[in-house]
Amino acid sequence: MSSHQPLDSDTVLWSAAAEDRAGRPLLVLLHGYGSDERDLFALVPHLPEEFVIAAVRAPLAPPFPTPGYSWYAIDDLDGRDPAHVTASAHRLLAWTDAVAGPVGSEPGPTRTAVGLLGFSQGGAVALQAMRLDPHRFAFAVNLSGYATPGALPRDAELAEVRPPVFWGRGTQDDVIPSFLVEHTIEWLPRHTDLSGRVYPGLTHSVSEQELADVRVFLEKRLADLAPPSA
Repeated sequence: MSSHQPLDSDTVLWSAAAEDRAGRPLLVLLHGYGSDERDLFALVPHLPEEFVIAAVRAPLAPPFPTPGYSWYAIDDLDGRDPAHVTASAHRLLAWTDAVAGPVGSEPGPTRTAVGLLGFSQGGAVALQAMRLDPHRFAFAVNLSGYATPGALPRDAELAEVRPPVFWGRGTQDDVIPSFLVEHTIEWLPRHTDLSGRVYPGLTHSVSEQELADVRVFLEKRLADLAPPSA
């Protein structure tokens, strides 16, 4: 069990009642800076209904007057401390263990399959959590996010596991610094089974086409998770 304090379970929005979650894969939604759990939860009608979907709230409050919550502080465009990204990723892992059951380094037969979908900061935290425990998450969707620079102890293990990752970003996104985009372009193919798309004209947002591509990706992950036919 993680020694890190988990996220606040009382703020989580669920797509299914507790009695309807057993035996179904879990998709966790991680919002961006200055937002909250309600933001990405609006995507639920556009995502495969086979998933139980949980939208969690980031643990920090940005400086006034920025509304909502954040996963880590941003002092300026380049001020993204990797240690703070890692701290929030640990809290996400602690929450995941609490709701899906802790697992060891290898998947077990009773393990709840968990995938992540994050926007911007949420996408960065999703990838960081995958790096902390390469066997915990079945896949990740990173929308307008990035891979955090710096090495982590289990990066080589992640490169062996190579979990599926979808990375979508827009050509007109001026929020994520170019050096982080360039780092992610180089890092993701070496550590994950990468798919994704660059959307012409898209800003720091999600388009209908991107959402359609995400749905295709998630449907493929459902097929991967389905038990073999008898």
